[in-house]
Amino acid sequence: MTGREPLEKAELASDVWRTIVDFFWASREQSAQVLQELNITPGHMKTLLLLDPLEPKPMGALAEAMSCDASNVTWLVDRLEERGLVERRMLETDRRVKTVRLTALGAKTKKSLLERLYEPPEALLALDRRDLESLKSSVSKLPVIESALGL
Repeated sequence: MTGREPLEKAELASDVWRTIVDFFWASREQSAQVLQELNITPGHMKTLLLLDPLEPKPMGALAEAMSCDASNVTWLVDRLEERGLVERRMLETDRRVKTVRLTALGAKTKKSLLERLYEPPEALLALDRRDLESLKSSVSKLPVIESALGL
């Protein structure tokens, strides 16, 4: 025995989570570069990811999903609309409610954004196949809320 007691489960989970968060932050340059190349901010990214070309979303629902004030969503949507990535319409059943949906260009931009964001960082590609398979097996057990990315 090494004299070290095994970590408690909560402490082990904390160590794993810390590693995941640290890896995410260490890899943020890749995401930042994607956003810069697409000329969008993190707020615009989140807005794009929450929208769909076939299902318009009310502005209020966007604000709620983004946990921000409606005026912030208005500003984000204004900028995306200026670039032709989204369009605003009134809800047919209630003309006071404005909805937002992706345009064809917005859908193309969202697709490109996701493809680029999902490119694995070099540090992950450097792992050997067995480690990657083990990591995949472990993370596949974590719950994922698909709506978090608007997918």
